[in-house]
Parts: sequence; structure tokens; C-alpha cells
Amino acid sequence: MDTSSFRKLSVFFPMWNEEDYIVRAVEAAREECDDLMAGGEIADYEVIIVDDASTDSTPDIAARLAASDPRVRVVTHPVNRKLGGSMRSGFAAATGDLVLYTDADLPFDMHDVHKAIRLLRYYDADIVSAYRFDRTGEGWVRVVYSFLYNMLVRVLFGVRFRDINFAFKLCRTRVFERVDLRSEGSFIDAELIVKAKRHGYRAIQFGVDYFARTRGVSTLSSPRVIGKILREAVALRREIRSIRPPTV
Repeated sequence: MDTSSFRKLSVFFPMWNEEDYIVRAVEAAREECDDLMAGGEIADYEVIIVDDASTDSTPDIAARLAASDPRVRVVTHPVNRKLGGSMRSGFAAATGDLVLYTDADLPFDMHDVHKAIRLLRYYDADIVSAYRFDRTGEGWVRVVYSFLYNMLVRVLFGVRFRDINFAFKLCRTRVFERVDLRSEGSFIDAELIVKAKRHGYRAIQFGVDYFARTRGVSTLSSPRVIGKILREAVALRREIRSIRPPTV
């Protein structure tokens, strides 16, 4: 078991029109990271806001947060690049040896990151991905969509995860030495897990309590978004299945 602390944790939030959530998200990330530093789990941290061409006050708030704290950075997209583009920017901007991606609406208790880091150590994992214990508060339509999507990923790629698209991915950044993400839309969560496993990296999962968005509207279950996910999954299937794990 690895008992050494991590040099630096990078936490990033993809954001598009998140003026209602941005301050709370950054404050929660800083509080959690400060606790992790106090406990010796990490030596330093950064919080990255990926502003995906927001049209509300998100850019102004992000700029103020970055100006008041050197550990807060902003990556700005001049045009909207959707979730896939935002996640690729976030992973590329991260300077830590450990990186966490999640949503600005804080769909889980940030203190769960303590547990995720502990599991990463105990099981010598490269990625820790969370799944929701109960998401019925969103309505049964989204529950059914999620079940069918996870089944599709299992059929197409042979990867069995309970909640592969949930916005909680804690990764050792060494994963991106080999994993090249290409998705533009919401298939990118599955692409990350599937490609990492095909390259021989170890990905594990654990359950968290889920807190649904209370402001704004999620678009992840819209027919247009679902259609894009399916198109990207099919388009990338041949490339992903051609990846062979490294020989020992």
C-alpha cells in the first residue's frame, strides 16, 4: 500500500452559466483541500474553473475568485465546447499528480474526496469513480436512461460500471500519458474509464450520497444530448477496442 502523500491535488469544475453555484463550489473545494493538507494527504492544491463561454456572470465571478486566491485558476473557452471539451481542458490544465473532476452543483459531499484518496492508496488504483446510492429524486425517466446507458457501455466495451457518467472522477495524472480523450459531449466520462482500463490502468468505484441540482436545469437527459452520446460511443468503438494493454 502506498502511504506517501500526493504532491498536489488539482480540482476542476466545468462550468457553463453557473453563477448560482460557482462561489459555493470553489469554497467547498478549498475547504476540502485545506483539510487534506492538514491531514498530510496532499502537499498543495489548485482549483480550476473551466468557463465554457458562459453568457451569465460566471466569468466575472471566476475572475474575482482567481484574483483573491492564487490557488484558483480560470481556463476560458471563447466558444462553447460542451462537457467533453471542458473536461479535456481541465485535465490538460491540471498541474497536480492527482486530479479530481466534478460538477459545479456539488452532486456529492466534498468530504467524500477523503475516502476516494484513501481507496486510491489502499487498492493501488489509478482512477476512483463514484456512483450514486440513490438518484430517484431526479425522477424515474433519468434512472431508466442511466441504467440503459450503463448497459450499453457494458455491451459495446465490456466495462461494467454502475454509474459511469457520474461527475466524480479522481485520477492519477499519469493516466493521461497514454489516455487521449476525444469526445466532445457527455460520452467523455465513459471514454475515460474504458480507455484507461484498456491501457491497463486500475479503476475502482465506490458509492456516495447524491444531492440533485436545486437551481438551473441539467441538459444531460435531453434527446439531443443522448443522441450525441450514442453517436460518439459508436464512432469511437473501433478505436477503443483496438487498444491493447501493455505487456509486462
